[in-house]
Amino acid sequence: MALSMETQLQSIFEDVVSKLTTVLCFSMFMDTPEDERTKLISCLGAFKEYWGTLPQESHEQCVQWIVRFIHSQHSPKRISFLYDCLAKAVETNLLPPRMVCVALINSDSLEWERTQLWALTFKLIRKIIGGVDYKGVRDLLKPILDKIQVIPTTVSSAIVQQLLAAREVVEYILDRNACLLPAYFAIAEIRKLYPEGQLSHWLLGSLISDFEDSFRPTARINSICGRCSLLPVVNNSGAICNSWKLDPATLRFPLRGMLPFDKDLFEPQTGLLRYVLEQPYSREMVCNMLGLNKAHKQRCPVLEEQLVDLVVYAMERSETEEHFDADIGGTSQLLWQHLSSQLIFFVLFQFASFPHMVLSLHQKLAGRGLIKGRDHLMWVLLQFISGSIQKNALADFLPVMKLFDLRVHSVVVFPLKILITSDLSVKPQSTHSFAMTCIWIHLNRKAQNDNSKLQIPIPHSLKLHHEFLQQSLRNKNLSMSDYKIALLCNAYSTNSECFTLPMGVLVETIYGNGSARINLPGTNCMASGSVTPLPMNLLDSLTVHAKMSLIHSIATRVIKLAHAKSSVALAPALVETYSRLLVYMEIESLGIKGFISQLLPNVFKCHAWGILHTLLEMFSYRMHHIQPHYRVQLLSHLHSLAAVPQTNQNQLHLCVESTALRLITALGSSEVQPQFTRFLNDPKTVLSAESEELNRALILTLARATHVTDFFTGSDSIHGTWCKDILQTIMSFTPHNWASHTLSCFPAPLQAFFKQNNVPQESRFNLKKNVEEEYRKWKSMTNENDIITHFSMQGSPPLFLCLLWKMLLETDHINQIGFRWNTLVIVSLRVLERIGARALVAHVRTFADFLVYEFSTSAGGQQLNKCIEILNDMVWKYNIVTLDRLILCLAMRSHEGNEAQVCYFIIQLLLLKPNDFRNRVNDFVKENAPEHWLQSDWHNKHMSYHKKYPEKLYFEGLADQVNPPMQVQPQYLPIYFGNVCLRFLPVFDIVIHRFLELLPVSKSLETLLDHLGGLYKFHDRPVTYLYNTLHYYERHLRDRTNLKRKLVHAIMSSLKDNRTPGWCLSETYLKFGMNPREDNVWNPDDTYYCKLIGRKSPGPFPNCDWRFNEFPNPAAHALHVTCVELMALAVPGKDVGNALLNVVLKSQPLVPRENITAWMNAIGLVITALPEPYWIVLHDRIVSVIGSPALTSETEWAGYPFALLDFTACHQSYSEMNCSYVLALAHAVWHHSSIGQLSLIPKFLSETLKPIVQTEFQLLYVYHLVGPFLQRFQQERTRCMLEIGVAFYEMLQNVDQHSQHLSYMDPICDFLYHIKYMYTGDSVKEQVEKIIMTLRPAMKLRLRFITHSSMIETSSAVTTASTSSSTPQLPPSSLSSSTAIK
Repeated sequence: MALSMETQLQSIFEDVVSKLTTVLCFSMFMDTPEDERTKLISCLGAFKEYWGTLPQESHEQCVQWIVRFIHSQHSPKRISFLYDCLAKAVETNLLPPRMVCVALINSDSLEWERTQLWALTFKLIRKIIGGVDYKGVRDLLKPILDKIQVIPTTVSSAIVQQLLAAREVVEYILDRNACLLPAYFAIAEIRKLYPEGQLSHWLLGSLISDFEDSFRPTARINSICGRCSLLPVVNNSGAICNSWKLDPATLRFPLRGMLPFDKDLFEPQTGLLRYVLEQPYSREMVCNMLGLNKAHKQRCPVLEEQLVDLVVYAMERSETEEHFDADIGGTSQLLWQHLSSQLIFFVLFQFASFPHMVLSLHQKLAGRGLIKGRDHLMWVLLQFISGSIQKNALADFLPVMKLFDLRVHSVVVFPLKILITSDLSVKPQSTHSFAMTCIWIHLNRKAQNDNSKLQIPIPHSLKLHHEFLQQSLRNKNLSMSDYKIALLCNAYSTNSECFTLPMGVLVETIYGNGSARINLPGTNCMASGSVTPLPMNLLDSLTVHAKMSLIHSIATRVIKLAHAKSSVALAPALVETYSRLLVYMEIESLGIKGFISQLLPNVFKCHAWGILHTLLEMFSYRMHHIQPHYRVQLLSHLHSLAAVPQTNQNQLHLCVESTALRLITALGSSEVQPQFTRFLNDPKTVLSAESEELNRALILTLARATHVTDFFTGSDSIHGTWCKDILQTIMSFTPHNWASHTLSCFPAPLQAFFKQNNVPQESRFNLKKNVEEEYRKWKSMTNENDIITHFSMQGSPPLFLCLLWKMLLETDHINQIGFRWNTLVIVSLRVLERIGARALVAHVRTFADFLVYEFSTSAGGQQLNKCIEILNDMVWKYNIVTLDRLILCLAMRSHEGNEAQVCYFIIQLLLLKPNDFRNRVNDFVKENAPEHWLQSDWHNKHMSYHKKYPEKLYFEGLADQVNPPMQVQPQYLPIYFGNVCLRFLPVFDIVIHRFLELLPVSKSLETLLDHLGGLYKFHDRPVTYLYNTLHYYERHLRDRTNLKRKLVHAIMSSLKDNRTPGWCLSETYLKFGMNPREDNVWNPDDTYYCKLIGRKSPGPFPNCDWRFNEFPNPAAHALHVTCVELMALAVPGKDVGNALLNVVLKSQPLVPRENITAWMNAIGLVITALPEPYWIVLHDRIVSVIGSPALTSETEWAGYPFALLDFTACHQSYSEMNCSYVLALAHAVWHHSSIGQLSLIPKFLSETLKPIVQTEFQLLYVYHLVGPFLQRFQQERTRCMLEIGVAFYEMLQNVDQHSQHLSYMDPICDFLYHIKYMYTGDSVKEQVEKIIMTLRPAMKLRLRFITHSSMIETSSAVTTASTSSSTPQLPPSSLSSSTAIK
């Protein structure tokens, strides 16, 4: 077929060409236009006849043959004639123009050297390309540019004119008025060929650069003002947000679209990554930013480089510190400690290469003469080397020898005598000076083990250190009074022969293997005798490898004792030391991961309940900064534990539920959704099947988290959200209701869910009736076994505590009862024991409801006093129920109105009226300090407290009432840290919240805070709790400024003796904000807000060991304390929000111009962390700006609007205006906003801004405002993105109708095309098509590719475009392609 086609085509065209040759020979006699036209018609007629016989699939091959045939001709006249034939075939719709253009451009014969062919070809393309569809034009642009690209930089000037024909085609394609394709397509192709910074071909001249420049407004519309200066707050769970993603290869922002963004956005964001890397507990965020997955080993050179630069920075900082002590390390010591942890993590997971990093370090430090930080650098390297040298090749570590050379040249060798007698005995950091010697010992040992011929002679400067280590090793009686043991562990951790001695001394110190035994709280509980844990200074002076060996030894011993079911509990020193080791993130695999995944399951499998109780106590009272997935994993374990029969024991059940309650209430607001979405397939694993209180606590945490993160903002239902299955499962496990005053605080979708799933409640009257009936049975039954069987039978109503209450209430005095009383007590004990700890909770729950009924109907006076006395006796005298459990049940009941007030009244009486609990709280607060990691005598204080206030968990008090007393000797599980005060703290958190919800009990809450607020000294997250409380109850506390002040004062003052001045609230607030006078409320001025925002950096706050701090880093601390102070002000949230905006929007002497973006960043961080009334005022500012004369009046601003909205340029040139400031500040705020906060933008656009946007300037301003956030909407909330897309077109329609002339149609259309091709696609096509049809013709022409509608008449639109657009219309070429080239 192919041969036949070529033959026929050749016969058609050669016949024409042969006639043309004859004509050329006699052209002076016969060449007339009529003859030429005749030949053209003849040729086309013959070709048309043949073309009609060709199958569709051969058309392209046919056109390609024609082009090859034409290009094989050498006569310009022939080529011109044949091109005219092609043009005519296209004009008459015989040939498709796209097919012809593609064949012409892709022809191998089309070369710039054949200048005449080149010119004729591009003139033909220029003539027919208008008929090509827009995607075809886009596909043609690239090969045209490629053809131009091969033209050399120097050519003869004689041929330039012919070459310019190609430029004319490009110019025609890029002509916005011709509108052959969306200009957005063209810029994409151009940017691929000419990336940022690369000049276009000389033939195109300024054509490309001008076209690129026309897209700079579109790029700016899609850019966040000052983005490179915006920094996040790194928290424990990581700022998991798409805002901070970077390309892992280049560290650039992942910009969408091939647009000419500002140069700084294309730069590697090393400053951002460095800042995050510097923050403690930032490794998860670094992995999220760079898309690093621990499961996939992938080296990241840019991360490696930043780690090296951070080490160099630490060296420089050590050098310049005024009070740097070579051994103590100054304030930079925390940085070195953090660097060590970061290095180990990123190298361990192979995100960074250790040899490459060391070589890079050598290169950057060579010749710098940085001396003071050298020992710390070697200490950081030793951390990794000691832990990994056994599993890796020696060659990976030899580059360290190059750093030896640097240090040797600058080392100062101290006299050995001074070192031994002075530094080593008192300064833990003196071990760092031995780091190089330790490295040499490890390298040498590795070489020996590998039988390597490599000889590593010890540097002369290290010989004294080495001799000292050898001498110390020969001493078999090592003392714990200095750091020799740490030195030996560090030096010989890879040499088992030498390592056994020093490590053996450490473990023996804490194991307490001697015969000495000590008592623990409770009866029959003995432990090994060692009570002094290893101090943190000693643990800090051990290498990671030594710490790993120590923690492995401890865990192995615990498992061994669990298997042996030893009756002797673990030594307090071992438990405390183990707790301290778990704080080190660099040993996570053996630390907290091993604790959760291996140790706990093993201990549980062995039924070693005493050790299990110990581990749960450790988690409750001693652990800090545990990653949320470990905490939720433990919660799942605890729910499984609760179902096991062996855990149905008073003390263990109480510990399991208390630990679960702490885990649930301590979940961070940003942690809840990411963690619980992992369990959506099986939500039962993280929910309690029995405990209504735990499930209620989880719902309260869920409500708080979704409120603080604004998750449900703009939504009315939980349908389709991640928490629907969790709530439904909870309601199937533990059906319950919520009081209206509690429910009113929930986010609206949660309120709707519980109103739809209302659970019928038993009436108080029926409860009273059932209790009376059971009590009659109790009094009428005489057989003890019958009584025990009846009241402890499974499935019987949980009313036994109500019966005990009535029995005690009706008894005037125990001694008057005699035998009958003894019998009742013994029977009660047996019933309580047979009911069991797990089922007894249901009895406590019913008892709580019954108490409310009893107190509600009490006559008051003497009767009320007797009621509270009996209730107090049940807790403290008879030990029937623990205070924390009873208060929790009371606080979690759903009473309404008067009954709710009675319930809270009972709680207040229980806590305050008798002295029992108040005395316990006062003594515990007075005698103890929360800094357990600094203490060596915790156990002694713990024991003295328990001796004064023994905990009785097995009804011992009730047994003591028998005459003579029953000898109850229950086997207590070991208690190392806990007591009723610490157990009560998470319950107190809940109690405060319940009291806040009910206005009439505000005074009662103030009284509770006065007497018990000191307990917050031991709260592990006091500022976070205060922040969550003020945030969640903002609406309830707006008009209750005294209560707000009391709450803040109670919690903060409890910590005043354990915190340095200025750690939290500002001096100004402490001086004026705590003023309780109603008639003289303090209203802060602008200076106050400026100073407060100025604190939003690590500088003003005292430095501390962040491993044991409530917050993981200085920025997180600064953010939370600032927000707490702002929410504590007796000023409406709206006024505070406006004052924060004014910090940068008004001229403030305290705000330096050169740091304005840093201040905007701080305001963005703070205001988005506050409740909605504080940040919603930004919307009002935006409305004010959009209605200002600068944007509504064309005469007000005569300049270029995109220059007006370029904040950075305006600010640098001192020509900024209010609108550019508001734009930049809005970007800073929205960049830090949660997706819930951003989800209000669609409504804000459609309901507030759309009616007032009527000018081009206003429209462009709105596009500038919202455009940069479309990418985030697409990734996190697509529905909002689509709504915004439609709103943009509706605003354009408004502007089109209200404006006589549109000057910036091209940038507007470019932006709308960007939205279509980057975000919405055809999702909103139906809505926007109707809008586009109503626009002026020039706009319709430009947007016709969005609708693909044939209704838009191109020809008429082009005519109008030439008059409506500010872009000049280029006249079409007047040259015919058949004109001969002279």
